[in-house]
Amino acid sequence: MTAYQIIILSSWAAFIVVWTVLSFFAKRDVRGGFSGFWKEYWALRIIVVIALAFAVLRAFSGSSHFANPGNIFLRGVFVAPPLLGWIAAVISVVGISFAVWARLHLGRNWSPRPAVKEHHELVTSGPYAYVRHPIYSGIILLAFGAAISGSLVGVIALVFASIVYLFRIRKEERIMLGLFPDQYPAYQARTKKLIPFVW
Repeated sequence: MTAYQIIILSSWAAFIVVWTVLSFFAKRDVRGGFSGFWKEYWALRIIVVIALAFAVLRAFSGSSHFANPGNIFLRGVFVAPPLLGWIAAVISVVGISFAVWARLHLGRNWSPRPAVKEHHELVTSGPYAYVRHPIYSGIILLAFGAAISGSLVGVIALVFASIVYLFRIRKEERIMLGLFPDQYPAYQARTKKLIPFVW
């Protein structure tokens, strides 16, 4: 495993761990659903965190007793030259950093799916001052970095995330327009959806 592959894999591991831990503190969805279920069952949360921690540790383990999960991620559609690999690593780090910044800034208003939260707030500062969906921007950038490193999983993640998030953006914006009919149109007018200053 090369140094840039370790960086890319670590970026994905950081994404999984941060999202799992912070999901414990999200506000309850007004209409129930996954978020409400997740908050009710502490044992489930503990099992998921332990399983994720074990998977991350195994990914970096040199033990011959178990298959290395990192190898699954690194199987590629092509072998990236070192320069492209390092560019991919930088893009992945920028992507996960932007996504984590947005996730932390959004705080308890985050939801695993488009939903109305208890005491829902319109967040327009931090990364949300540049794009309306910075978490999606960061995750797509993270997947793009993995994809150009030659990772097949990265290519699949990029295609899947792009399609899913484009559909979710439409639904989320309808919800926000309903919740904030006066503020949200003005926010839409001064910001872009995913790419700062572009789109």
